Amino acid sequence: MTLDPVSRRAVLKSLTMSVAAGSVLRVIPAQAAEHAHHAIEAEKAAGAYTPKFFDAQGYKTLQALSDAILPPDADSGGAVEGGAPEFIDLLASENTEYQAELGGFLRWLDATCTSRYGKPWIDCTKGQQTEILDQVAYRKNAEQDPSLEKPIAGFAFLRNFVADGFFTSKIGIRYLGYKGNTYLTEFPGCPPVPGV
Repeated sequence: MTLDPVSRRAVLKSLTMSVAAGSVLRVIPAQAAEHAHHAIEAEKAAGAYTPKFFDAQGYKTLQALSDAILPPDADSGGAVEGGAPEFIDLLASENTEYQAELGGFLRWLDATCTSRYGKPWIDCTKGQQTEILDQVAYRKNAEQDPSLEKPIAGFAFLRNFVADGFFTSKIGIRYLGYKGNTYLTEFPGCPPVPGV
């Protein structure tokens, strides 16, 4: 994708903050996100996370796509460190609509790359991966090639899911600077106004 990671992250951050302010995430409710993160943390505490919906190659592709969508930067870890791939896999394992949307997009991605480059997306060069993602990252591309409408919708769904997974994780919440509901231990009132 041609956007630099900081700009893309800033845009996703502002979108997520406005959505979170309305107590509704893009893909799932906030309570479900919190529950999913707790379940993943508990599984990781007992050992490594085992994918529940994606096969090994699909999960590896999901991790690479998550990293491409929200890479780490100087201020924070990225989507992979935030647990977005585990979050997506866990929720997809419980929802047939998510399975159809995400599975369909990954099948299209691998079939297109195999047809064009002779190998699945995860085995392509960074340049080849970026070329394919540039096609599905912008809705305007479907105006010139209507066959891209479904892959563009699939990538948009994945992008929103990655943002939900990251910005509802501990590092994502810390990145947003959200401190939760807190109370004041004292209220000193307004500061004195000089000259009054």
